Amino acid sequence: MKTPAPARAAAPDLWHHYGRTRTDRTVPDSFSWVWAQDGGPGPEVLGDLTGLVLADLGAGAARHAAHLVTHHAPARVDAIDASPAQHAMSRDLYGGLAPRLRTLHADVVEHLNAQPGAYDVLYSVFGALDFTDPRRLFPVAARALRPGGLFAASTLGHYIGGAPAEPDVRHADIPARSSDGSPTSMRRWVLQEHVWTKLLEEAGFTAISIARFPPTASGARSADTLLVQASRPR
Repeated sequence: MKTPAPARAAAPDLWHHYGRTRTDRTVPDSFSWVWAQDGGPGPEVLGDLTGLVLADLGAGAARHAAHLVTHHAPARVDAIDASPAQHAMSRDLYGGLAPRLRTLHADVVEHLNAQPGAYDVLYSVFGALDFTDPRRLFPVAARALRPGGLFAASTLGHYIGGAPAEPDVRHADIPARSSDGSPTSMRRWVLQEHVWTKLLEEAGFTAISIARFPPTASGARSADTLLVQASRPR
């Protein structure tokens, strides 16, 4: 009799601490794509959302999703995050917006792979685009969109501290801490515009555009924002 393989240990939740000091259940009255969340373009980037089905990829506490559900009349927004802590926080903060806001604890790539043609819009605000290998993310995102569907995401235009973005598909290991406080690292993709464009084209996207927004104020943690947009062909 074959011995069953041991269960795979759950990955540590490196987002257990993020946003813990912000417990206000008020739905944000604004939506910003830029790194400092202090201006720049807003949800108009996504067009008229009335009656559409959206997914927020790497939604964290789902504040952007809650804003869209409350102010822009989509049929539904799925706020997806792989972090147990972030999912629990989003459910606690905005569970009252169900069923139009669904908070989903899931790996973004696995979820999208199981949802072909399910969404009109996929978006990410410094979420899954930053922390998922784009060679895995973009093909499943294209399949999860309906024909003519929109992909939009904001990401860093360069590393925090000023180091330039990568000229190839290469991640950086950035410092993080596990829930017990021990030091570890997580992968982050900070890529130049032409690299994002090439990866989107290879995944089958069209109408690709990337805009750069500099910070409104300088500082040690200020950064340019890239706003990436692309469409699934009709």
